[in-house]
Amino acid sequence: MTRCFLNSMSMISALGTDNNDVKARLLSGHPQLVLSQKYHPTGNALPLALVQETLAPIPFDDKKWHSRNNQMAWTAAQSILPDIQALISKFGKERIGVIIGTSTSGIGDNERDMQIHAQSGVLPESYHYGKQEMGETASFLGTVFDVCGPTFGISTACSSGAKALASARRLVRSGICDAVIAGGVDTLCKLTVQGFSSLEAVSEEQCNPFSINRKGINIGEAAALFIVSKEASDIELAGVGESSDAHHISAPDPSGQGAISCMTAALKDAKVSSNEIDYVNLHGTATELNDQMEAKAIAEVFGSDTPCSSTKPFTGHTLGAAGALEAAICWLALKEGIIPKHLWDGCQDDKLPKIDLSNGEQNRTLHYALSNSFAFGGNNISLILRKV
Repeated sequence: MTRCFLNSMSMISALGTDNNDVKARLLSGHPQLVLSQKYHPTGNALPLALVQETLAPIPFDDKKWHSRNNQMAWTAAQSILPDIQALISKFGKERIGVIIGTSTSGIGDNERDMQIHAQSGVLPESYHYGKQEMGETASFLGTVFDVCGPTFGISTACSSGAKALASARRLVRSGICDAVIAGGVDTLCKLTVQGFSSLEAVSEEQCNPFSINRKGINIGEAAALFIVSKEASDIELAGVGESSDAHHISAPDPSGQGAISCMTAALKDAKVSSNEIDYVNLHGTATELNDQMEAKAIAEVFGSDTPCSSTKPFTGHTLGAAGALEAAICWLALKEGIIPKHLWDGCQDDKLPKIDLSNGEQNRTLHYALSNSFAFGGNNISLILRKV
């Protein structure tokens, strides 16, 4: 099969945009959460992982493109624009695709406009229904880059960003595309914060994955973009494993079989054994059921000696962007020889199998990293990145 590489990477999240800053923060143990009342139905202040940087303006007048989601994607794209332009020159715009995972698109912008409509009876001039369509950000990027290969969005909740990378690899392997701009983008909105609050899944403190004291997630926003192609580079997308256990619309299969299935499929696809994996980025939401299931699955596949961490205490759960953002963190970990710190209170839940939760390490030689994303409806995916 054609080997596929992650030639370029760019990310923006509560950790920032500069890779050196992100590296330092992943090792420091200092979360980047902000207390905000903006998105909670009762006005309670919740810790949210907000992007603080000024976002790049949209380079079009058409109002349908003017969403925070598109701004986040366009800001993330700035640092890899020269690489994208070089690919277009090399292969032609017909051979470049765009696949973006998202679960919110521009819903946050339209929430604001609909609230104005509810109060005044008039929709503001800025309103455009298309902002909230799930394929909107992919279409925006395809338009701004002026490429015309396959362009579409993926919305499978928290696995969306990782699914975009898997789909990009399939397009390259099939010969349909020579390169694909792929990743995930999600911005905060009331729909997600209030929705997860109604499920009693949101913590009013910093999230605390795998602790006996865990109380739920912190929600965040982020964008992470890659160029996926057969052009050799030092990071390969070596393995993909997907499963769908369909156990429950919002709760994982407590046996962990869905997670075990996609991790073992990724190992098989990458042609590596579990003991060759140097780091696992856990889905690690700090919810009661996810951590219980994932600890069981990790212990089954990897035992207790493979370094693991959840990076969601740093970035929040960025939902549709999470799979791409955490793949980007694995990309950085392999490049820089670091294992991100597992940020928690250290209080072990004795009901969970013991796994190796990292204290943060640097100057390590890493060859393989695996990233897990487990979504609503049992929609699961594991990605394996290899340093060449």
